[in-house]
Amino acid sequence: MRDYRKEKKAMKKVCFRILVFLAGLVFCVPALAVNEDVEGELVIYTSMYANVVEMMDEALKAEFPNLTPGNGGSFFFRSGSGQLITKIYGEMGDGRNQALGCDMLMVAEPAFSLELKEYDYLHSFALEDAENLLRFPYDPDGTWYPVRVCNMVLAYDPEMKDTWANEGITVPKTFRDFAYDPSLKGYISMGDPATSGTSYAAVVALTDKYGEEYLDKLRENNVKRDSGPQAIASLQGKDCAVLMTLEETVLNYIGDEAAKGNTNPNVEIIYPEDGVVLIPSNVMIVAEEFSKNANIDAAEAVAQWFLSPEGQAMIVKGNMHSTLKNVGEPAGSVSTDELIGKDIGVDWEKAYRDREAILELWARKVTQ
Repeated sequence: MRDYRKEKKAMKKVCFRILVFLAGLVFCVPALAVNEDVEGELVIYTSMYANVVEMMDEALKAEFPNLTPGNGGSFFFRSGSGQLITKIYGEMGDGRNQALGCDMLMVAEPAFSLELKEYDYLHSFALEDAENLLRFPYDPDGTWYPVRVCNMVLAYDPEMKDTWANEGITVPKTFRDFAYDPSLKGYISMGDPATSGTSYAAVVALTDKYGEEYLDKLRENNVKRDSGPQAIASLQGKDCAVLMTLEETVLNYIGDEAAKGNTNPNVEIIYPEDGVVLIPSNVMIVAEEFSKNANIDAAEAVAQWFLSPEGQAMIVKGNMHSTLKNVGEPAGSVSTDELIGKDIGVDWEKAYRDREAILELWARKVTQ
């Protein structure tokens, strides 16, 4: 019996390789020169922060003046990555064969890209010279490319350091001490991996590094679950001594406070001495038969823009790290290449294949 699914995949690979070859032949027309010809509607599911989404919306409207935002005046529907994954599962249906409510995806959790590719939900497109442009891995079949890099770090209020020391509490310098130091019991907080893809990635990386005991130690230290602005707010009093949080969360907060005239925002990043957890999040185009607007040409144009120096400059302005080589880091951060050298690393295949088991382990050891 013929396996039409495998034949379809093989045909996609052949077509993709042809596209890569043809892309290499095109030099004379700059990609952005045709943006005024990009038309139709487009919807992007994303987990980027609201302020970044607002900035990206304005940039896309300027770059693609004849492209219609398909979500109530915005190109984006945003939510936490965990919530988005749940939403997408619902849209796919039990048979994993129904259309999604979007045309593109920029979800923070790279393991989900592997899953969507396996279900044939992604469209392949060619990024010319990808191997020389990108400093993070990408799908050789062209179904996903890293578009922004989130960085999991620790954060604390430096003005509270002496106060905590007087109470016998030591601000940790490592992810290990965050969980293992008993002086921190009741004074640590992190995102919930059941709803936050980046927190899930951190749990995968840190349990690989320190074993399942890491989760036991988090429980013993009475870890709280907070994220975003709520987590930063908990540092301003005596509710929390240290957060495990995204670098961009802290940088966004510092930038917001500076805009208000506050040059002393009372929060500082700790780049853990035992490594950082980098999450190179991907841009994906939904396969035409599963996309909301079946507007592949527009989706490809927008994806190429996100992966261009102009698009990556917006990523950096949004306090995320660029996936392109030779692009600077966000203001207030450290060198992206330095962070790459300290990256603990995430087993994305494991994060995909063992998602249910890892989240069950988290629930059993930490939250139940």
